Amino acid sequence: MEQREPSSRQILVVYLASGGLFTLAASLIWGVNTLFLLDAGLDIFQVMLVNAAFSAGQVIFEVPTGVIADTIGRKASYLLGIGTLLLGTLLYVASAEYAWGVWAFVGVSVLLGFGFTCQTGAVDAWMVDALNFLEYEGLREQVFARAGMVSGGAMLVGTLAGGFLGQLNLSVPYLVRSGILALAFVFVLAGMREVGFTPRPLRWRSFGAETRTIFNAGIQYGWRHRVVRPMLYISALQGVFILYFFYSMAPFALDLLGRPDLVWVAGVLAALFGLAGIIGNLLVGPVMRSRNGRRRPSNVLAVITALIAAAAAVIGIIGLVTPDGGSLVSFVLVAAIAGVFWGGMMGVAGPIAQAYLNEHIPSAQRATVLSVASFFSEAGGMAGQPGLGWLARATSIPVGYLVGAVFVGISAPLYRVAGRAEEEAGEVVVAEDIAPPE
Repeated sequence: MEQREPSSRQILVVYLASGGLFTLAASLIWGVNTLFLLDAGLDIFQVMLVNAAFSAGQVIFEVPTGVIADTIGRKASYLLGIGTLLLGTLLYVASAEYAWGVWAFVGVSVLLGFGFTCQTGAVDAWMVDALNFLEYEGLREQVFARAGMVSGGAMLVGTLAGGFLGQLNLSVPYLVRSGILALAFVFVLAGMREVGFTPRPLRWRSFGAETRTIFNAGIQYGWRHRVVRPMLYISALQGVFILYFFYSMAPFALDLLGRPDLVWVAGVLAALFGLAGIIGNLLVGPVMRSRNGRRRPSNVLAVITALIAAAAAVIGIIGLVTPDGGSLVSFVLVAAIAGVFWGGMMGVAGPIAQAYLNEHIPSAQRATVLSVASFFSEAGGMAGQPGLGWLARATSIPVGYLVGAVFVGISAPLYRVAGRAEEEAGEVVVAEDIAPPE
Protein backbone atom coordinates (compact mmCIF):
# COMPACT_ATOMS: atom_id res chain seq x y z
CA MET A 1 0.00 0.00 0.00
CA GLU A 2 1.45 3.33 -1.09
CA GLN A 3 1.99 5.87 1.66
CA ARG A 4 0.52 9.33 1.33
CA GLU A 5 2.92 12.23 1.12
CA PRO A 6 3.37 14.00 4.46
CA SER A 7 2.10 17.54 4.84
CA SER A 8 4.36 20.53 5.40
CA ARG A 9 3.11 20.65 8.97
CA GLN A 10 4.18 17.04 9.57
CA ILE A 11 7.63 17.78 8.14
CA LEU A 12 8.01 20.75 10.47
CA VAL A 13 6.84 18.78 13.52
CA VAL A 14 9.36 16.01 12.86
CA TYR A 15 12.14 18.54 12.14
CA LEU A 16 11.54 20.55 15.31
CA ALA A 17 10.80 17.62 17.63
CA SER A 18 13.77 15.52 16.51
CA GLY A 19 16.05 18.55 16.75
CA GLY A 20 14.82 19.25 20.26
CA LEU A 21 15.41 15.65 21.37
CA PHE A 22 18.87 15.63 19.77
CA THR A 23 19.90 18.90 21.44
CA LEU A 24 18.47 17.83 24.80
CA ALA A 25 20.49 14.62 24.67
CA ALA A 26 23.67 16.38 23.53
CA SER A 27 23.50 19.18 26.11
CA LEU A 28 23.06 16.91 29.12
CA ILE A 29 26.82 16.43 29.36
CA TRP A 30 28.06 19.87 28.29
CA GLY A 31 28.35 21.19 31.83
CA VAL A 32 29.91 18.08 33.39
CA ASN A 33 32.11 16.58 30.67
CA THR A 34 35.39 18.07 31.91
CA LEU A 35 34.59 17.05 35.49
CA PHE A 36 33.74 13.55 34.29
CA LEU A 37 37.07 13.17 32.49
CA LEU A 38 39.04 14.53 35.45
CA ASP A 39 37.20 12.15 37.75
CA ALA A 40 38.15 9.31 35.40
CA GLY A 41 41.83 10.02 36.13
CA LEU A 42 42.79 12.31 33.23
CA ASP A 43 44.73 15.52 33.79
CA ILE A 44 43.78 18.83 32.17
CA PHE A 45 46.13 18.38 29.21
CA GLN A 46 44.64 14.95 28.51
CA VAL A 47 41.14 16.45 28.74
CA MET A 48 42.08 18.97 26.02
CA LEU A 49 43.59 16.15 23.95
CA VAL A 50 40.31 14.24 24.14
CA ASN A 51 38.33 17.35 23.13
CA ALA A 52 40.73 17.96 20.23
CA ALA A 53 40.15 14.37 19.07
CA PHE A 54 36.42 15.11 18.90
CA SER A 55 37.04 18.20 16.75
CA ALA A 56 39.45 16.25 14.56
CA GLY A 57 36.82 13.56 14.07
CA GLN A 58 34.36 16.19 12.87
CA VAL A 59 36.84 17.67 10.40
CA ILE A 60 37.90 14.26 9.04
CA PHE A 61 34.37 12.91 8.56
CA GLU A 62 32.44 16.07 7.65
CA VAL A 63 32.59 15.64 3.87
CA PRO A 64 32.59 11.80 3.69
CA THR A 65 29.40 11.64 5.75
CA GLY A 66 27.88 14.07 3.27
CA VAL A 67 28.29 11.26 0.74
CA ILE A 68 26.06 9.05 2.90
CA ALA A 69 23.38 11.73 3.14
CA ASP A 70 23.44 12.53 -0.57
CA THR A 71 23.26 8.88 -1.68
CA ILE A 72 21.43 6.45 0.63
CA GLY A 73 19.50 9.32 2.18
CA ARG A 74 19.28 12.01 4.83
CA LYS A 75 17.16 9.82 7.13
CA ALA A 76 19.72 7.01 6.96
CA SER A 77 22.51 9.45 7.76
CA TYR A 78 20.58 10.89 10.71
CA LEU A 79 19.83 7.44 12.12
CA LEU A 80 23.46 6.40 11.71
CA GLY A 81 24.51 9.53 13.59
CA ILE A 82 22.10 8.99 16.48
CA GLY A 83 23.06 5.31 16.74
CA THR A 84 26.77 6.16 16.73
CA LEU A 85 26.32 8.78 19.45
CA LEU A 86 24.37 6.27 21.55
CA LEU A 87 27.17 3.70 21.22
CA GLY A 88 29.88 6.30 21.79
CA THR A 89 28.19 7.65 24.93
CA LEU A 90 28.00 4.18 26.46
CA LEU A 91 31.65 3.53 25.54
CA TYR A 92 32.54 6.83 27.24
CA VAL A 93 31.02 5.56 30.49
CA ALA A 94 32.70 2.18 30.07
CA SER A 95 36.08 3.83 29.50
CA ALA A 96 35.78 5.52 32.88
CA GLU A 97 34.25 2.55 34.68
CA TYR A 98 36.93 0.10 33.56
CA ALA A 99 39.84 2.61 33.55
CA TRP A 100 40.72 2.04 29.90
CA GLY A 101 42.82 5.21 29.87
CA VAL A 102 43.20 8.36 27.82
CA TRP A 103 43.56 6.67 24.42
CA ALA A 104 40.24 4.92 24.84
CA PHE A 105 38.63 8.32 25.39
CA VAL A 106 40.47 9.67 22.33
CA GLY A 107 39.15 6.85 20.16
CA VAL A 108 35.60 7.25 21.47
CA SER A 109 35.79 11.02 20.89
CA VAL A 110 36.68 10.47 17.24
CA LEU A 111 33.68 8.13 17.02
CA LEU A 112 31.45 10.81 18.57
CA GLY A 113 32.79 13.34 16.05
CA PHE A 114 31.74 10.97 13.27
CA GLY A 115 28.27 10.68 14.81
CA PHE A 116 27.75 14.43 14.90
CA THR A 117 28.86 14.86 11.27
CA CYS A 118 26.23 12.32 10.18
CA GLN A 119 23.64 14.78 11.53
CA THR A 120 25.30 17.98 10.31
CA GLY A 121 23.71 19.17 7.10
CA ALA A 122 21.60 16.05 6.59
CA VAL A 123 18.63 17.15 8.71
CA ASP A 124 18.50 20.69 7.32
CA ALA A 125 18.86 19.32 3.79
CA TRP A 126 15.96 16.89 4.40
CA MET A 127 13.72 19.65 5.74
CA VAL A 128 14.48 22.19 3.00
CA ASP A 129 14.05 19.68 0.18
CA ALA A 130 10.81 18.36 1.65
CA LEU A 131 9.30 21.84 2.08
CA ASN A 132 10.40 22.83 -1.43
CA PHE A 133 8.82 19.67 -2.87
CA LEU A 134 5.59 20.32 -0.97
CA GLU A 135 5.64 23.98 -2.15
CA TYR A 136 5.65 25.36 1.38
CA GLU A 137 5.09 29.12 1.16
CA GLY A 138 6.46 30.16 4.56
CA LEU A 139 9.81 31.88 4.98
CA ARG A 140 12.72 29.52 5.59
CA GLU A 141 14.24 32.03 8.04
CA GLN A 142 11.22 31.63 10.29
CA VAL A 143 11.53 27.83 10.17
CA PHE A 144 15.18 28.03 11.21
CA ALA A 145 14.22 30.58 13.87
CA ARG A 146 11.66 28.19 15.33
CA ALA A 147 14.28 25.44 15.30
CA GLY A 148 16.66 27.78 17.11
CA MET A 149 14.06 28.45 19.80
CA VAL A 150 13.35 24.75 20.28
CA SER A 151 17.07 23.95 20.45
CA GLY A 152 17.69 26.87 22.80
CA GLY A 153 14.98 25.69 25.17
CA ALA A 154 16.25 22.10 25.00
CA MET A 155 19.78 23.31 25.70
CA LEU A 156 18.66 25.21 28.80
CA VAL A 157 16.82 22.17 30.15
CA GLY A 158 19.67 19.82 29.22
CA THR A 159 22.52 21.80 30.78
CA LEU A 160 20.61 22.46 34.01
CA ALA A 161 19.40 18.84 34.25
CA GLY A 162 22.88 17.53 33.49
CA GLY A 163 24.35 19.56 36.34
CA PHE A 164 21.70 18.31 38.76
CA LEU A 165 22.13 14.67 37.66
CA GLY A 166 25.90 15.05 37.89
CA GLN A 167 25.53 15.92 41.56
CA LEU A 168 24.16 12.40 42.05
CA ASN A 169 26.87 10.69 40.03
CA LEU A 170 28.91 11.99 37.09
CA SER A 171 27.95 8.96 34.99
CA VAL A 172 24.20 9.56 35.33
CA PRO A 173 23.92 12.38 32.71
CA TYR A 174 25.59 10.08 30.16
CA LEU A 175 23.20 7.23 30.90
CA VAL A 176 20.17 9.53 30.66
CA ARG A 177 21.61 10.91 27.43
CA SER A 178 21.77 7.36 26.05
CA GLY A 179 18.10 6.84 26.89
CA ILE A 180 17.04 10.06 25.14
CA LEU A 181 19.14 9.16 22.08
CA ALA A 182 17.36 5.79 21.93
CA LEU A 183 14.02 7.63 22.05
CA ALA A 184 15.19 10.01 19.29
CA PHE A 185 16.24 7.04 17.12
CA VAL A 186 12.78 5.47 17.37
CA PHE A 187 11.07 8.82 16.72
CA VAL A 188 13.14 9.54 13.58
CA LEU A 189 12.76 5.96 12.32
CA ALA A 190 8.98 6.17 12.61
CA GLY A 191 8.34 9.80 11.71
CA MET A 192 10.90 10.95 9.14
CA ARG A 193 9.92 10.52 5.47
CA GLU A 194 12.18 11.24 2.47
CA VAL A 195 10.32 13.54 0.07
CA GLY A 196 11.83 15.79 -2.55
CA PHE A 197 14.96 13.62 -2.64
CA THR A 198 15.46 10.18 -4.18
CA PRO A 199 17.97 7.97 -2.33
CA ARG A 200 20.26 5.73 -4.37
CA PRO A 201 22.42 2.74 -3.42
CA LEU A 202 25.93 3.21 -2.06
CA ARG A 203 28.32 0.27 -2.33
CA TRP A 204 31.57 0.07 -0.42
CA ARG A 205 33.64 -0.57 -3.54
CA SER A 206 32.21 2.56 -5.13
CA PHE A 207 32.53 4.73 -2.01
CA GLY A 208 35.77 6.33 -3.21
CA ALA A 209 34.26 7.19 -6.58
CA GLU A 210 31.10 8.52 -4.91
CA THR A 211 33.24 10.60 -2.56
CA ARG A 212 35.15 12.14 -5.46
CA THR A 213 31.94 12.74 -7.43
CA ILE A 214 30.11 14.41 -4.58
CA PHE A 215 33.23 16.26 -3.44
CA ASN A 216 33.60 17.65 -6.96
CA ALA A 217 29.93 18.61 -6.85
CA GLY A 218 30.58 20.30 -3.52
CA ILE A 219 33.41 22.26 -5.13
CA GLN A 220 31.21 23.16 -8.10
CA TYR A 221 28.16 24.22 -6.11
CA GLY A 222 30.08 25.46 -3.08
CA TRP A 223 33.60 26.74 -3.66
CA ARG A 224 32.95 27.90 -7.24
CA HIS A 225 29.54 29.40 -6.49
CA ARG A 226 29.77 33.17 -6.37
CA VAL A 227 27.45 33.45 -3.36
CA VAL A 228 28.38 30.31 -1.43
CA ARG A 229 32.16 30.80 -1.57
CA PRO A 230 32.15 34.00 0.54
CA MET A 231 29.90 32.15 3.03
CA LEU A 232 32.58 29.45 3.37
CA TYR A 233 35.20 32.10 4.14
CA ILE A 234 32.81 33.58 6.70
CA SER A 235 32.33 30.18 8.35
CA ALA A 236 36.09 29.77 8.75
CA LEU A 237 36.72 33.31 10.02
CA GLN A 238 33.91 33.22 12.57
CA GLY A 239 34.82 29.67 13.57
CA VAL A 240 38.23 30.94 14.71
CA PHE A 241 36.60 32.93 17.51
CA ILE A 242 33.20 31.43 18.37
CA LEU A 243 34.42 28.37 20.31
CA TYR A 244 37.07 30.43 22.10
CA PHE A 245 34.32 32.81 23.15
CA PHE A 246 32.19 30.03 24.63
CA TYR A 247 34.98 28.19 26.40
CA SER A 248 36.68 31.28 27.83
CA MET A 249 33.62 33.25 28.92
CA ALA A 250 33.03 31.42 32.20
CA PRO A 251 36.52 31.90 33.73
CA PHE A 252 36.73 35.39 32.25
CA ALA A 253 33.42 36.46 33.81
CA LEU A 254 34.31 35.00 37.20
CA ASP A 255 37.66 36.80 37.10
CA LEU A 256 35.86 40.07 36.41
CA LEU A 257 33.61 39.39 39.38
CA GLY A 258 36.60 38.54 41.53
CA ARG A 259 34.89 35.36 42.73
CA PRO A 260 36.27 32.32 40.87
CA ASP A 261 34.50 30.09 43.41
CA LEU A 262 30.98 31.09 42.28
CA VAL A 263 30.63 28.43 39.59
CA TRP A 264 26.83 28.82 39.50
CA VAL A 265 27.30 32.33 38.13
CA ALA A 266 28.82 30.87 34.97
CA GLY A 267 25.70 28.70 34.59
CA VAL A 268 23.44 31.71 34.96
CA LEU A 269 25.46 33.56 32.31
CA ALA A 270 25.12 30.62 29.91
CA ALA A 271 21.38 30.52 30.56
CA LEU A 272 21.15 34.26 29.92
CA PHE A 273 22.94 33.77 26.60
CA GLY A 274 20.52 30.99 25.64
CA LEU A 275 17.44 33.04 26.53
CA ALA A 276 18.77 36.02 24.57
CA GLY A 277 19.26 33.71 21.58
CA ILE A 278 15.63 32.60 21.78
CA ILE A 279 14.51 36.24 21.84
CA GLY A 280 16.74 36.87 18.82
CA ASN A 281 15.05 33.99 17.00
CA LEU A 282 11.68 35.64 17.65
CA LEU A 283 12.96 38.87 16.09
CA VAL A 284 14.00 37.30 12.78
CA GLY A 285 10.66 38.05 11.09
CA PRO A 286 10.48 41.74 12.10
CA VAL A 287 14.17 42.28 11.27
CA MET A 288 13.74 40.89 7.75
CA ARG A 289 10.61 42.95 7.01
CA SER A 290 10.92 46.42 5.53
CA ARG A 291 8.56 49.03 4.08
CA ASN A 292 9.34 47.76 0.59
CA GLY A 293 8.82 44.10 1.45
CA ARG A 294 11.84 42.03 2.50
CA ARG A 295 15.36 43.13 3.32
CA ARG A 296 18.32 41.55 1.58
CA PRO A 297 19.77 38.85 3.87
CA SER A 298 23.33 39.79 2.89
CA ASN A 299 22.84 43.39 4.06
CA VAL A 300 21.23 42.35 7.35
CA LEU A 301 23.97 39.80 8.07
CA ALA A 302 26.74 42.30 7.29
CA VAL A 303 25.35 44.81 9.80
CA ILE A 304 24.74 42.22 12.53
CA THR A 305 28.22 40.73 12.10
CA ALA A 306 29.83 44.17 12.39
CA LEU A 307 27.88 44.76 15.63
CA ILE A 308 28.98 41.37 16.99
CA ALA A 309 32.63 42.16 16.20
CA ALA A 310 32.31 45.55 17.91
CA ALA A 311 30.77 43.89 20.98
CA ALA A 312 33.67 41.41 21.18
CA ALA A 313 36.15 44.28 21.04
CA VAL A 314 34.31 46.16 23.80
CA ILE A 315 34.34 43.04 25.99
CA GLY A 316 38.10 42.74 25.48
CA ILE A 317 38.68 46.40 26.35
CA ILE A 318 36.59 46.11 29.52
CA GLY A 319 38.69 43.13 30.56
CA LEU A 320 41.95 44.99 29.98
CA VAL A 321 40.95 48.06 32.00
CA THR A 322 39.42 46.11 34.91
CA PRO A 323 41.76 46.23 37.93
CA ASP A 324 43.15 43.09 39.53
CA GLY A 325 40.68 41.57 41.94
CA GLY A 326 37.73 42.20 39.67
CA SER A 327 34.94 44.74 39.44
CA LEU A 328 31.19 44.25 39.80
CA VAL A 329 30.57 47.01 37.25
CA SER A 330 32.84 45.29 34.69
CA PHE A 331 31.11 41.97 35.29
CA VAL A 332 27.64 43.46 34.81
CA LEU A 333 28.73 45.21 31.60
CA VAL A 334 30.25 42.03 30.15
CA ALA A 335 27.23 39.96 31.23
CA ALA A 336 24.94 42.44 29.46
CA ILE A 337 27.05 42.59 26.30
CA ALA A 338 27.95 38.90 26.05
CA GLY A 339 24.85 37.38 27.59
CA VAL A 340 22.15 39.67 26.21
CA PHE A 341 23.42 41.65 23.20
CA TRP A 342 25.76 39.02 21.74
CA GLY A 343 23.30 36.19 22.39
CA GLY A 344 20.43 38.14 20.85
CA MET A 345 22.41 39.10 17.75
CA MET A 346 23.53 35.50 17.24
CA GLY A 347 19.90 34.42 17.61
CA VAL A 348 18.89 36.78 14.80
CA ALA A 349 21.83 36.06 12.50
CA GLY A 350 21.82 32.24 12.72
CA PRO A 351 18.46 31.48 11.03
CA ILE A 352 18.96 34.20 8.40
CA ALA A 353 22.40 32.83 7.47
CA GLN A 354 21.08 29.25 7.32
CA ALA A 355 18.22 30.19 5.03
CA TYR A 356 20.46 32.39 2.86
CA LEU A 357 22.98 29.61 2.31
CA ASN A 358 20.25 27.04 1.53
CA GLU A 359 18.78 29.34 -1.14
CA HIS A 360 21.88 28.79 -3.25
CA ILE A 361 22.40 25.03 -2.95
CA PRO A 362 20.79 22.48 -5.30
CA SER A 363 18.82 19.65 -3.76
CA ALA A 364 21.09 16.77 -4.83
CA GLN A 365 24.17 18.35 -3.27
CA ARG A 366 22.53 20.18 -0.36
CA ALA A 367 23.83 17.96 2.44
CA THR A 368 27.33 17.91 0.94
CA VAL A 369 27.61 21.68 0.59
CA LEU A 370 26.20 22.22 4.09
CA SER A 371 28.82 19.76 5.34
CA VAL A 372 31.51 21.70 3.49
CA ALA A 373 30.35 24.87 5.25
CA SER A 374 30.54 23.06 8.60
CA PHE A 375 33.99 21.78 7.66
CA PHE A 376 35.22 25.35 7.17
CA SER A 377 33.75 26.41 10.51
CA GLU A 378 35.26 23.45 12.36
CA ALA A 379 38.64 23.98 10.69
CA GLY A 380 38.55 27.59 11.87
CA GLY A 381 37.73 26.38 15.37
CA MET A 382 40.59 23.88 15.34
CA ALA A 383 43.00 26.69 14.54
CA GLY A 384 41.36 29.33 16.72
CA GLN A 385 41.03 27.40 19.98
CA PRO A 386 44.71 26.52 20.44
CA GLY A 387 45.87 29.76 18.81
CA LEU A 388 43.77 32.14 20.89
CA GLY A 389 44.20 29.86 23.90
CA TRP A 390 47.99 30.15 23.62
CA LEU A 391 47.65 33.92 23.24
CA ALA A 392 45.42 34.09 26.31
CA ARG A 393 47.95 32.10 28.35
CA ALA A 394 50.82 34.29 27.16
CA THR A 395 48.95 37.56 27.73
CA SER A 396 45.33 37.43 28.94
CA ILE A 397 41.85 36.28 27.92
CA PRO A 398 40.73 39.81 26.90
CA VAL A 399 43.53 40.01 24.32
CA GLY A 400 42.04 36.91 22.72
CA TYR A 401 38.72 38.75 22.45
CA LEU A 402 40.36 41.70 20.69
CA VAL A 403 42.08 39.43 18.16
CA GLY A 404 38.91 37.38 17.71
CA ALA A 405 36.95 40.58 17.05
CA VAL A 406 39.26 41.26 14.11
CA PHE A 407 38.48 37.87 12.55
CA VAL A 408 34.74 38.36 12.98
CA GLY A 409 34.97 41.93 11.68
CA ILE A 410 36.76 40.78 8.52
CA SER A 411 33.87 38.42 7.79
CA ALA A 412 31.27 41.24 7.78
CA PRO A 413 32.08 42.73 4.33
CA LEU A 414 32.16 39.24 2.82
CA TYR A 415 28.37 39.19 3.14
CA ARG A 416 28.31 42.19 0.83
CA VAL A 417 30.54 40.28 -1.60
CA ALA A 418 27.87 37.57 -1.68
CA GLY A 419 25.15 40.20 -2.08
CA ARG A 420 26.96 41.84 -5.00
CA ALA A 421 27.05 38.48 -6.79
CA GLU A 422 23.24 38.54 -6.73
CA GLU A 423 23.07 42.18 -7.75
CA GLU A 424 25.44 41.70 -10.69
CA ALA A 425 23.26 38.85 -11.95
CA GLY A 426 20.23 41.13 -11.71
CA GLU A 427 18.39 38.62 -9.54
CA VAL A 428 19.00 36.02 -6.87
CA VAL A 429 21.53 33.46 -8.08
CA VAL A 430 19.56 30.20 -8.13
CA ALA A 431 21.71 27.15 -7.53
CA GLU A 432 19.65 24.88 -9.79
CA ASP A 433 20.45 27.18 -12.75
CA ILE A 434 24.17 26.44 -12.54
CA ALA A 435 25.42 23.88 -15.02
CA PRO A 436 26.25 20.55 -13.36
CA PRO A 437 29.92 19.51 -13.19
CA GLU A 438 31.15 17.47 -16.13
